[in-house]
Amino acid sequence: QVNLVESGGGLVQPGASLRLSCAASERTFSSNVMAWFRQAPGKEREVVGAVRRSGGGFMTYYKDSVKGRFTVSRDNGWNSGALQMNRLTPEDTAVYYCAATKGSPISSLLRSASAYEYWGQGTQVTVSS
Repeated sequence: QVNLVESGGGLVQPGASLRLSCAASERTFSSNVMAWFRQAPGKEREVVGAVRRSGGGFMTYYKDSVKGRFTVSRDNGWNSGALQMNRLTPEDTAVYYCAATKGSPISSLLRSASAYEYWGQGTQVTVSS
């Protein structure tokens, strides 16, 4: 069973930047979509951003509230990925999860946790002064 291993969470002040990383436990693993979800206390898990193969390149999706601040990326082998978060606010405080799928969900399903069969253990991001 392939696991996704996350790193990079922590406590930062508002306005700061943080970079989360995600890597598959097996080097031969290659996904079609890599995504980042987050879950704040008392709230449902929500997608933050996703990157998927598209033709010979890729396409990205972002939650409206993070557009222009967060960037999802992946390596050429679609084996690992990262979430660069800039201008963080207290509303970004949550446990962040890396997710991946070898499937090919349509764009509207990229926001659904059920589209992903591989998950990381989660890493806490706290934005507070």
